[in-house]
Amino acid sequence: MRATTAGWLSVTVGILVLALKYVAYRLTGSVSLYSDALESVVNVVAATFALTALRISIRPPDENHPFGHSKAEFFSAVAEGVLIVLAALEIVRAAWSRLVTPVALSGLEIGVFVSVLATLANGGLAAFLIRTGRRQRSPALVADGKHLFVDVVTTLGVLAGIGIASLTQLWILDPLIALFVAVNILRVGYEIVKDSVGGLMDVTLPDDKMHMIETTIKENMKGALEVHALRSRHAGRRTFIEFHLVVPENMSVSSAHKICNRLETVIKKCVPGSEITIHVEPEGEAEHRGLVVRSGNGFA
Repeated sequence: MRATTAGWLSVTVGILVLALKYVAYRLTGSVSLYSDALESVVNVVAATFALTALRISIRPPDENHPFGHSKAEFFSAVAEGVLIVLAALEIVRAAWSRLVTPVALSGLEIGVFVSVLATLANGGLAAFLIRTGRRQRSPALVADGKHLFVDVVTTLGVLAGIGIASLTQLWILDPLIALFVAVNILRVGYEIVKDSVGGLMDVTLPDDKMHMIETTIKENMKGALEVHALRSRHAGRRTFIEFHLVVPENMSVSSAHKICNRLETVIKKCVPGSEITIHVEPEGEAEHRGLVVRSGNGFA
């Protein structure tokens, strides 16, 4: 399934879940269920942002954006993190008065049943979005899916707390649970923003992936003398890898080109979807910058 189709599904299911959670809140008057419904408002708005970003990110490179538009997805994830913070503040506001004057809840049976239906839909959507996002290398879909999964866990905690409050008649648990929801979604918002800012700042690949690339280069650079200035960066679903390849002074352009093609092929198998840039240098002009990989001599 295409990433944009998954985005449309996320918006549609999100609206359905929001409607169910709002019904559950209206039936019970529970401030914790209100906090749960409010988080679903964030989900729907965030899913809409993600869909818009996805539609932009799949546009091919153009004259003004030669590296494509894939970073648009990171702006979506940052916006989602900001919305989560605003939702948390609203939950705190709503729960505060109930802390001072707890209110007994009614209509819990049907309200809880409706909330469970919403949770099942959310859980299925979360698993689908995370799986699809990883397959499509889409940070916006993965972020949306992770947020929904936390929403599922949060709702289960809310329902458990309401059950305990009903059994013990300790109705102050209702606003306390709402405050717990606020703290939890703040944590999620922080993680989403942190990951997205890393993408916007061109964070490098993880150490284990970089080591895999270094090993792959060493095993397939026969004919060349050295690789140096190896760098990588993320940009949405695309990964850029570049390095300098040092060859003997008397090597022909054709021979150097064959080595570059071989290296590009094996690196793309190691990092699917990556784009490789190789700068060829004759031995006498090598700069020996950054990490150096020498043919037959290991890593310097």
